[in-house]
Amino acid sequence: MAESPAISGFVKSGFETVREAFTENFRRRNELGAACCIYHRGERVVDLWGGIRNESTGEPWEEDTMVIVFSATKGLAGLTMALAHSRGLFDYDERISKYWPEFAQQGKENITIRQLLAHQAGLYAFDELGDRSLIADLDRLAVVLARQKPAYEPGTRQVYHGMTLGYYESELIRRVDPKRRTIGQYFQDEIATPLGLDFYIRLPEEIPNNRLATLRLARPSLGEMFSVPFSLFLAAMNPRSAIRRCLAGSLFPLDEESVYARNFEVPSGGGVGTARAIAHAYSVFATGGKELRLREETLQQLMAQPIPPLHGFRDGALKTEIRFSLGLAKPDPEKPFGHPSSYGNPGSGGSFGFADPQAKIGYGYVPNGMGARSLEDPRDLALRKALYRSIGEADLYHGR
Repeated sequence: MAESPAISGFVKSGFETVREAFTENFRRRNELGAACCIYHRGERVVDLWGGIRNESTGEPWEEDTMVIVFSATKGLAGLTMALAHSRGLFDYDERISKYWPEFAQQGKENITIRQLLAHQAGLYAFDELGDRSLIADLDRLAVVLARQKPAYEPGTRQVYHGMTLGYYESELIRRVDPKRRTIGQYFQDEIATPLGLDFYIRLPEEIPNNRLATLRLARPSLGEMFSVPFSLFLAAMNPRSAIRRCLAGSLFPLDEESVYARNFEVPSGGGVGTARAIAHAYSVFATGGKELRLREETLQQLMAQPIPPLHGFRDGALKTEIRFSLGLAKPDPEKPFGHPSSYGNPGSGGSFGFADPQAKIGYGYVPNGMGARSLEDPRDLALRKALYRSIGEADLYHGR
């Protein structure tokens, strides 16, 4: 059992079990460095950080340390899309080609924004594999996105749009925003700056390296290796599989000299920030969104149950049942996170953020010691279970 590191921050009276779980993550669950923040009814009730920011130098995780959160970025991108919807820039049930005429190629003319955001559009990989230069050239990228042919009839299946989703979201925002901003810039201007969030979908040059946590690759236990669906294990060995193809380019946000790439947008997996920022953003959405003047209609759509594709929620890339709606993951009985109205997104390595509007919770957890699971990472699960025990709703995680 590892020695407990110094834990900094605070918990409000009544939430001590979350601090205990956070400490136990270091002692029993191989945590390296991490932060956890929770808002309840608009109040910050947990704000903890500890451990090591940089394993090679031993430098500690500090109050303002930021880390890449991989696909948890999709959650913040989903909130950005929701804000644009709330401001009347698009309709979730409208065809994408209404706002982006060039998109209506290769049988895509009837794909709706809702289908795209639910990973049901069949656009989970690029046939024209690009490098960083393509991703950085938005006009070139838009041409490639527009001429991609769906891999299956849209609306019939769900296959995780691991990296492509964010690029499609960003180009759609560019088409409907009068200022032609990318999703990263729209997030920065309309959400991060008004709320004072330390989170970036496009990390600027001025952020010093000593604020950024470096990653330790996953060291899965034998039990964790056997917990992965065998079909997913086999697919991961095949370079032509959906899971390998949908995650192509997932390492673009990493940079040997600058820790993370600067002034470079990967909206599905390149977000860098603090747990505090993630929890605060979700808290605003979970408590009515007055700070951002969110419309009730948009909030109701986020809380609604997801619409399944014709063949159900079993994901063709992830090889498990997972529910998506409006660019975010939704809870299900096998993978609960809060009440059924909740929404959020996990990230590779263990990071997670979500809003629970029924309990009025905004939650954020970010580690730099990558775990072998995402939504079911044992460190994050321990924190969530402790949270719901603290508010008297432990039954949400009964038996887990």
